Amino acid sequence: MWLLPPAVRLYPTHMNKTPFIGVVSDTHGYYDPQLDGLFAGAAGIVHAGDIGDHGILERLRGLAPLTVVAGNTDPPFVAPDLPWEVEVDIAGLRIIVCHIGASLMGRHDPVREGFDLVISGHSHRAAVEWREETLFLNPGSAGRPRFGQPRTAALVAVKAGRPEPRLVSLD
Repeated sequence: MWLLPPAVRLYPTHMNKTPFIGVVSDTHGYYDPQLDGLFAGAAGIVHAGDIGDHGILERLRGLAPLTVVAGNTDPPFVAPDLPWEVEVDIAGLRIIVCHIGASLMGRHDPVREGFDLVISGHSHRAAVEWREETLFLNPGSAGRPRFGQPRTAALVAVKAGRPEPRLVSLD
């Protein structure tokens, strides 16, 4: 029988009836252990940049499939091959991810292009905005408190093929 070493975690074998996506950004080298329980059972996890420590990505990869982009403060040794922008399908949602939303908008029109979900970070301010049928989501910052903003992450349930966001306080 093949066994994994104790340090390696498997994805949870239980899944909620409603698939969901865990969304985090701006960890800046700090991994909040609350993310373990919050993202357990996720169809996927998205980290929208400013990671700060490669170990954070390894820990998230132990919870669910991970999609990640580099942020403006990520040095090359943390994010050597990470893209600045990525398109991905998770739980049937067409998603585009980048760290700085304003730079994405200079290159794309996510509403016209038919994305279900646009994820960005950078501002450290959690935000949920609908533009027609497209959800624009910034999960805020999950790192140590900065700029007087609360620490947050997000969960996006997928119901009837549509995203339903929920911001989660990490304080």
